Amino acid sequence: SGRAPEWVPAGTGSIIISLIPPEKKEDMQMSYTTQMDAARKGILTKEMKAVAEKENFDPQELMRLVAEGKVAIPANKRHTCLEPNGIGSMLKTKINVNLGPSRDCSDLDMELKKVNDAVAMGAESIMDLSSFGDTGKFRRKLTSECPAIIGTVPIYDAVVYYHKPLKEITSREWIDIVKMHAEDGVDFMTIHIGINKNTADRFKEAKRLTNIVSRGGSLIFAWMEMTGNENPFYEYYDKVLDILAKYDVTISLGDACRPGSTHDSTDASQITELIELGILTKRAWEKNVQVMVEGPGHMTIDEIAANMKLEKRLCHNAPFYVLGPLVTDIAPGYDHITSAIGGAIAAANGADFLCYVTPAEHLRLPNADDVKEGIVAAKIAAHAADMAKGVPGARDIDNKMSDARRRVCWDEMFQYAIEPEKPQRYYNELPPEEKHTCSMCGKMCAARTMNKILAGEKVDVK
Repeated sequence: SGRAPEWVPAGTGSIIISLIPPEKKEDMQMSYTTQMDAARKGILTKEMKAVAEKENFDPQELMRLVAEGKVAIPANKRHTCLEPNGIGSMLKTKINVNLGPSRDCSDLDMELKKVNDAVAMGAESIMDLSSFGDTGKFRRKLTSECPAIIGTVPIYDAVVYYHKPLKEITSREWIDIVKMHAEDGVDFMTIHIGINKNTADRFKEAKRLTNIVSRGGSLIFAWMEMTGNENPFYEYYDKVLDILAKYDVTISLGDACRPGSTHDSTDASQITELIELGILTKRAWEKNVQVMVEGPGHMTIDEIAANMKLEKRLCHNAPFYVLGPLVTDIAPGYDHITSAIGGAIAAANGADFLCYVTPAEHLRLPNADDVKEGIVAAKIAAHAADMAKGVPGARDIDNKMSDARRRVCWDEMFQYAIEPEKPQRYYNELPPEEKHTCSMCGKMCAARTMNKILAGEKVDVK
């Protein structure tokens, strides 16, 4: 054709060549398997277009980042009501909300209400962590009706689905659950592949204070110990990747050895698994499967930045999905705050996707109010990080809020608030004598004073 080939930069583990004339690419929208495959072929999918428009981002640059694995667009072909979002380098920090019934709280209607509330509040992703009841019914309702990205952890569902002792679940049965979730339209799956016989030995040697705190990681570790077998997801990784590629499911490489206490952070067990996840990332990209890598966990503030950079280095700049990190271990009932502190620092230093934490963390299944508080805290962390790392347009709404505060325009302040209901309620609970002040400062309000004096008016504070 006389066209120069387009090469993926070194370090991605793959090479792509696009010789397709631009005028033909629109006719080839179905000639790819995954978003990564399309990007490597130079095809701009409707999902990429939607993400580029939402992010005010150059579509060709986005396509390059998807091809390199630096951005993932989780979008199962069967999730037809999805409103796509991109996760990764140079994009806004996204948040995930964990939901789903448990044995002690199995009200599906309540969980669906939480889902609707989370979407209304702007959560980009819902992760179904159902561990009791008709999990398939809830999962399929999400993928047929919910516009957010839907994630699951197949390990949990296998325990529920097969109704038999953990030891008796076979390797094939573990893999079959992955296929079931893919067929149901799930956009990404957390699969704990990094905990294999080698990394399990490193965990045992580490003598941790809190052992393995990942629910999925502990289940697969226990299965390995009881059966003497290799982690089936690791042993049959290529089979897992083939399933994910067929439906364009993004793999979220679960961190079984994430630290569950600040004492255990950045230990040999965590880092050994992270190295393994980097190897698994490249293997997934070789099959055009999109990847996210999961991270800590509990971690003191001074270790967070280094951990973010280490993950990006070892995992080839794949999107990083973090739980927290929680920066202290002593705040049950307030862990949405410890998580938001760590999440803001993490995202400012390279994390791309924050898993919310609610005030109920470590205590019970969150109720609707807990979910709301967790989402707000995570959104604050994500937005603060976007401002710090210079995401285009991130500061615009803060400038609008500041201008409204200068003018003491309450209606606009409520409009720009990250969550409008609470500030309105607080203001109205103790209204000021004069509307253009608040009940703390009254007529001594600095904004009121400056507005009047600069307008040439007299300032009356009595």
